[in-house]
Amino acid sequence: MTNRERFYNLLHFKAVDRLPAVHFGYWRELLYEWAEQGHISRELAERWDDGNAAEAELDKLLGWDFNYFRTTGPNNHLLPAFEPKVLERLPDGFLRVQNGDGIIERIREGVESIPAEDDYLLKDREAFETLYKPKMLFSEARVDKEKILKDAAARPDLPIGLDLGSVFGKIRNMLSVVGMSYMMCDDYDLLAEIVDTYAEMQYRCAEEALKTGAKFDFAHYWEDICFNNGPLLAPSMFEELCAKHYKKRNELCTKYGIDVISLDCDGVTEKLLPVWFENGVNTMFPIEIGTWGDQFGPARQKFGKGMLGVGGMDKTAFRKDKAAVDEEIGRMKRLAAEGGFIPCPDHRLMPGSKWELVQYYAEEIKKIKI
Repeated sequence: MTNRERFYNLLHFKAVDRLPAVHFGYWRELLYEWAEQGHISRELAERWDDGNAAEAELDKLLGWDFNYFRTTGPNNHLLPAFEPKVLERLPDGFLRVQNGDGIIERIREGVESIPAEDDYLLKDREAFETLYKPKMLFSEARVDKEKILKDAAARPDLPIGLDLGSVFGKIRNMLSVVGMSYMMCDDYDLLAEIVDTYAEMQYRCAEEALKTGAKFDFAHYWEDICFNNGPLLAPSMFEELCAKHYKKRNELCTKYGIDVISLDCDGVTEKLLPVWFENGVNTMFPIEIGTWGDQFGPARQKFGKGMLGVGGMDKTAFRKDKAAVDEEIGRMKRLAAEGGFIPCPDHRLMPGSKWELVQYYAEEIKKIKI
């Protein structure tokens, strides 16, 4: 079987010859660690990105079959993005920078992590109308049809997803967590207009991508609007702002024959799952373990076999020992045996992950038949 066939069968409760070894990429610092340890070259570490040629080299060395985060589609972000620029070099070695979403943040050069948010541009209606709304409108320039067709056909043995964008996660990125929290209370109507404007553009983008005739195995959202205690906004508000947009976009995907629709959200997602599930999202990813434990088991109990999953493997096991990895392999085998589930580390592999344990996991997971 090809990995594309394994992907389809597993998420449609059909038998496979074996599980695929699926991953979700790496923190760059880990690749630099592995280069220092002599496992890979520094040049390979610097070249790596999701789905590129360097990743194919890494996959072969480690034994992975593919990275789940393999999607293509139009430019459904701010267009053009704000110009990233350094605003200030701080005495403590940090840089104060403006990013492509218009957020002012503090970062340390050479370190990939969640930056500290200092300030933001999208504070009121004037900023929305003059700075942001023009960047949120649909145009044909967003849709490179040749690239979409080329990406979708590049590896016929691997699954490919349609990037559906983000209904609220990217809005949070533009507002910052602080700005979003204020706007929910101070100008809810403006927040709703921002969400609607951005969502309409992304719907048009998805529609144009599907019209190309490219073959997609799944469609995929990025959100990241939960943390270790749950969502960053009330579920009732999230439903009011976002449910209609998921429903509309997902019905479009269904019309074009896509029946696996996944959504990437870290943190504790339990309270938002009903909004997603009831409006067409049916696949959890990456199902972070964190300090709270397994989330897929309870979700499957609540929603039944209509709830699919990709992820759920506690990536911190790679920093420990073979016994910890074996425990995760056993848990993944049990979840996969229920059907509708593909094991995958629950986020990008972090610094401290041991090369030999990652190789061991990839080798052992491929021995499992379902």
